[in-house]
Amino acid sequence: MTRLQSRDVTVRGVRIRAVEAGPKDAPALLLIHGFLVSHLEWADVLGELADQFHVIAADLPGFGESEKPGPARYPYGIEAFSEAMADLVAAFGVGRAHVIGHAMGGAVALTLAAEHPELVHRLVVVAPLVYPFESSLKGKLALYPLIGPVIFKQLYGRGVFRAYFRDEVFGGSEGMNVARVDEHYERFNSPASRESAYATLRAIQDTRPLVARLGRVRTPTLVVWGREDRIFPVVHASRLAKDLSDARLQILAGGHSPAEETPGPFLAAARQFLEGRR
Repeated sequence: MTRLQSRDVTVRGVRIRAVEAGPKDAPALLLIHGFLVSHLEWADVLGELADQFHVIAADLPGFGESEKPGPARYPYGIEAFSEAMADLVAAFGVGRAHVIGHAMGGAVALTLAAEHPELVHRLVVVAPLVYPFESSLKGKLALYPLIGPVIFKQLYGRGVFRAYFRDEVFGGSEGMNVARVDEHYERFNSPASRESAYATLRAIQDTRPLVARLGRVRTPTLVVWGREDRIFPVVHASRLAKDLSDARLQILAGGHSPAEETPGPFLAAARQFLEGRR
């Protein structure tokens, strides 16, 4: 079993939780999770990555075990999360780090590379949020005026949460880790968590600022996508690889979360790239 150490760091006045593993003198690797989850989404690959990297897996502000300030106090969104990660890297004193980001975390990683290139050595983005996308019916209902906040904050129960991960994240896969999804739900199911998640949901609808930043990303990047992704279509993968100045593309089997659905192939692709091997 990989030994994980938890550490709390205050960034921009907000306490965030991170876990770290692996040799402290190894190259640093920052893992950034997606929407509605936490660092737990990396559980299937974190141990093996820690064999050769100093892994730091953060819970973004408002998620997991990090502090959940109200939106009047904290400006939830990709830019704010990116600055939080920049402060986190500085707090750990690792200098430059490799960065892997998934979905919303991929958007955060791309923004970090655009705004703080001195902090990012190599970048892996896994089905990142970049281009406009068609929300599911559940997602659209949550954004309706007046009734949307009520639906999201009060009516989305465990069954709806499980169904979202089963049908959209994992594409109906029988291999969904129900216990992990339930743990994500427990961390989501508090008034403060739902408030933070809803503020984030609204903030990430407009991806134009991120698209405008893509030309400033000079970091060598691996774009990873699941062929059957039901949330962000795989056609976005080749578009992103073309829009970045130094990118390679890897399409894997499965849906929206390759690190959980196909951890072996994901690890092989990520390691080969981060080690600089062609």
